[in-house]
Amino acid sequence: MSSQLPNCISTPPWWQLINWIGDPIQFQKKYSQKYGDIFSMRLFGLGSYVVIANPQTIQELFSKDAKFDIGRANALAEPLIGRNSLMMMDGDRHRRERKLLMPSFHGEKIQVYAQQIIDITENITSKLQIGESFIVRSTMQKVSLEVILQVVFGLSEGSRYEQLKPLLTDWLDMTDSPLRSSMLFFKFLQKDWGSWTPWGKMRKRQQQVRDLLQAEIAEKRSKTETLNKNNNVLSLMMSVRYEDGQAMSDEELTDELLTILFAGHETTATTLAWAFYQIYQNPDVLEKLQIELASLGENPNPLEIAKLPYLSAVCQETLRMYPVLPVLFPRIAKSPIKIGGYQFDAETTFMPSLYLVHYREDLYPNPQKFQPQRFLERQYSPSEYFPFGGGSRRCLGYALALLEMKLVLATIISKYQLAALDNKPVKIQRRGFTLAPAGGVKMVVKGIGNR
Repeated sequence: MSSQLPNCISTPPWWQLINWIGDPIQFQKKYSQKYGDIFSMRLFGLGSYVVIANPQTIQELFSKDAKFDIGRANALAEPLIGRNSLMMMDGDRHRRERKLLMPSFHGEKIQVYAQQIIDITENITSKLQIGESFIVRSTMQKVSLEVILQVVFGLSEGSRYEQLKPLLTDWLDMTDSPLRSSMLFFKFLQKDWGSWTPWGKMRKRQQQVRDLLQAEIAEKRSKTETLNKNNNVLSLMMSVRYEDGQAMSDEELTDELLTILFAGHETTATTLAWAFYQIYQNPDVLEKLQIELASLGENPNPLEIAKLPYLSAVCQETLRMYPVLPVLFPRIAKSPIKIGGYQFDAETTFMPSLYLVHYREDLYPNPQKFQPQRFLERQYSPSEYFPFGGGSRRCLGYALALLEMKLVLATIISKYQLAALDNKPVKIQRRGFTLAPAGGVKMVVKGIGNR
């Protein structure tokens, strides 16, 4: 006898899917108010999902990672990133790949990227003039893309670099609204009838990106003597070896690069846009940041910037209030399992909710208010605060993402006097799988340096 899913939403599955695509935040708020910390939704064409908003139950999920298939549950992302991505793997293959990739994103390796991130930020923002208005998200997208091209791909000039820049931007902008995002969720829209159709155009752009990345990999392979001397993630990934002495294949490398692009470009640009929005809506936060940054003196060491406690708290609070994903990627139970006091069948799919946990009044009093101080006053457990995921599936690039956030914020706040163009509240809008500020956050340059 199969077990019944708890607290099932009663509206038709097609209506649930439309609402999930259109406004996943409001959808979760509505049903968590009705059902509490655990409820089940049924999305047309995709199946049933158990949404969980209780930290203790989420900790159960994180601690039992081996009992779930998570790569298999990420099928929606496969058309974007390929089947050889770490995100698509499970079990021993996932552990082996993660162990291989980990050193490229942590420790001394990411320290080398710090000055590059500052230089990129200064170069892109140097074009801003006093009195000029600009869209923060677009500017942050340029910074984030340049960081991926230079720090990850090792590209800063040449024809391949010039071709990739517009292609990558165009490819990622193809899901820049709820309507355009819907093709990621509706299988019947995923038909390639040539480049005049949205899916066909997206696949064509993706193939062009893949071809350029594979050409870059082939060129780097032909220069093996310089591979270990290059300070970029791709060169590091190409130089590491599995336990049997094998290197990653070109296909594996390409899929991992697309994953980094997909997971790191949109998310970082979006989070930075939200950070600027809140910092310049809260003068006390801006003042504290300016005082903290000034305490380091002229031309501070980038790694000293990264250690600043209030700057770190601002980044943490931004990620709490605006998790780029409304829920973590799903987990499919491999066998019958008891979770949160309920018995579930094999193949039940669980979704831990970032949004609902990050807005719990019992954890974050006055959760709608931007209060970085809360992260200086208490420590949160990995199931109470998890903007980068949890368990064995925590985002591999989280340290690099945080470093980039801190250095970009510090560089711009130290050099420019900015102001919000208007005081209208900025709404959240779906961009693909992520949640971004509608309109991108508009600001104006009031001064540069001491001017």
